[in-house]
Amino acid sequence: KIVDIKAGKGKGVYQYTMAVSPLDCMGCGVCVGVCPTKAITMEPQESQAAQQEVFDYCVAQVAEKADMVGVTSVKDSQFKTPLLEFSGSCAGCAETSYARLITQVCGDRMYVSNATGCSSIWGGPAATSPFTVDKEGKGPAWANSLFEDNAEHGLGFFYGQKAIRDRLVQKTEALIAVPYTDPELKAAAQAWLDTLEDGTANAAAAKKYIAELEECRMTVDDCVAFTSSPAAAGVFGDKLPEMKAHAQEMKAAGKEFCDCEACTLVTEILSHKEFLSKKSIWIFGGDGWAYDIGFGGLDHVLASGEDVNVMVFDTEVYSNTGGQASKSTNFGAVAQFAAAGKSTAKKSLAEIAMSYGYVYVAQVAMGANMAQTLTAIREAEAYHGPSLVIGYSPCEMHSIKGGMLHCQDEMKKAVECGYWNMFRFNPDLKKEGKSPFIM
Repeated sequence: KIVDIKAGKGKGVYQYTMAVSPLDCMGCGVCVGVCPTKAITMEPQESQAAQQEVFDYCVAQVAEKADMVGVTSVKDSQFKTPLLEFSGSCAGCAETSYARLITQVCGDRMYVSNATGCSSIWGGPAATSPFTVDKEGKGPAWANSLFEDNAEHGLGFFYGQKAIRDRLVQKTEALIAVPYTDPELKAAAQAWLDTLEDGTANAAAAKKYIAELEECRMTVDDCVAFTSSPAAAGVFGDKLPEMKAHAQEMKAAGKEFCDCEACTLVTEILSHKEFLSKKSIWIFGGDGWAYDIGFGGLDHVLASGEDVNVMVFDTEVYSNTGGQASKSTNFGAVAQFAAAGKSTAKKSLAEIAMSYGYVYVAQVAMGANMAQTLTAIREAEAYHGPSLVIGYSPCEMHSIKGGMLHCQDEMKKAVECGYWNMFRFNPDLKKEGKSPFIM
């Protein structure tokens, strides 16, 4: 079924359809459970086999509409192509819903350090990866680390790319200072420097900068031709004979590119061009990692003040190993190693992080408030400092009545009854004279 949609003033004219892959559907039924109009129903796979051709066509032929996508509203965010698909998770898993949304907000700029646990199993099963690429072949970079040092591993991602970018900043400033650097290249270089820490703006500036670098890098043949042209005198002045002779020397030596100061810097910058755009560093893991085994490292990373983002998939048990109690398990909850009900209260990871005062902290529950979840992820990514997002993640280990079909509903119930609190703690609001805490 195809329907016309109202795209909005000044936007294109579009039609909308929803295509489902009968071969990839996991049968969890979550889409049926959350559909507000009850327009989706589960049907036997064999009866829907012909729909695979429709799905394949939509994937191959239907492109993302630039004027429809955005990250400021739930609707607009879902028109953005996700870079996580067909994971190896249990049917109805809440964790993949959060991870998928993060890829829609941060896209191909993501570096993901993933703690061992459920999220590393569905995130990197043998021989496959649910993290995918866009039409340009670009996508998140993902790596799995041990339970106990995942936060430090993610911080290493940050420091590694930061060291390279710091060198690129120095080379870019040197390139701008070269008198004969092309004016358009100088402008693109300055625009890149001006947006260095703005993820969205810097992505566009880096793309433009790379295009200008590649356009302006002069081959030796071009160099020979230019030094013999009338325009060369205006650029090199009394050094022209020297430059002309050097161009001939480079050609005789078989060099591909000009080795003048500007072209040398251009070549060096292009050799690390994949690091020009600001990266979005994410550290993924469950509550067994964040609250228990990896807590010391996580606390160290949050205290560092560096620009990294942490996503905790809080199932409140060790889901990957059968549902053992963790420090995230709530008082009275029945789990393995707590068969009579846990006798101690749940550790408040969020309060510990907020005590620093400079860490962005949010607790979210997608099924209770999708807009708040999206806002938290967007603010965490934009915050220039450490951020911690804790997402309530119902799990099949919880033995939810009616099954994981009700995963998102379970989040809503948890919030409505006061079991799970949703809030955002944004230190940037203090600069505006406002309370940083929003509940």
